[in-house]
Amino acid sequence: MEAVLDHLRGAIESGRYAIGDKLPSEAELCRTLEVSRPVLREALRALQTMGLTVSRTGKGTFVIANTVEDPTFGDYAASDLLEVRRHIEIPVAGYAAVRRTPENLDHLAHLLDRMERETDTTAWVAMDTLFHLAVAEAAQNPVFRRVIEEIRDALARQSAFLNELGGRREQSNREHRAIVEALVDGSEHDAVQAMSHHLDRVETTLTDIVRPQRTHPLTEEGGTEA
Repeated sequence: MEAVLDHLRGAIESGRYAIGDKLPSEAELCRTLEVSRPVLREALRALQTMGLTVSRTGKGTFVIANTVEDPTFGDYAASDLLEVRRHIEIPVAGYAAVRRTPENLDHLAHLLDRMERETDTTAWVAMDTLFHLAVAEAAQNPVFRRVIEEIRDALARQSAFLNELGGRREQSNREHRAIVEALVDGSEHDAVQAMSHHLDRVETTLTDIVRPQRTHPLTEEGGTEA
């Protein structure tokens, strides 16, 4: 999928597909690039998330930009989402460290164990959002939980994007483990640091994904394996 995405993104950024152009049909792209339809559709969804294309029902996929500025996850731009997360989730982790109950810790430990064993991306992403909700719950302030609920869909979309294109799952598990350990220790300082590091890594991975591509491994004549 990453190779297909790189190819299509490269074609857009180089001007082969100009703003306003319609991309070839799914059937044509699958045949040309020698990939399965599910792989192609994942790549097309990523292009939309990056803000390069838009899908119009019954009409096809159209190019709307030739550079990646700020990916959108659901209703929110990535930069807006990260700004809010820094202002909410970092202090929330600190509050959770000093207010958490044994039940909160049990719930978080159970979630973390499941996430570390999970191999399915969709299931892992669902638990990722539950993890952040659980940290908010441990802060014992229902407003914090409501804020995370509001951005939950965007968090899930971002998580899936980062896992599919940035291979974030194992690293994220380690970062989540550090957050839970800080909560278990009751260390506000360590919890704040752990959550801050987690969000720093999210931002770094996102930046690496959206920066201009250097090479585009597929050509119109040769495909890739699905």
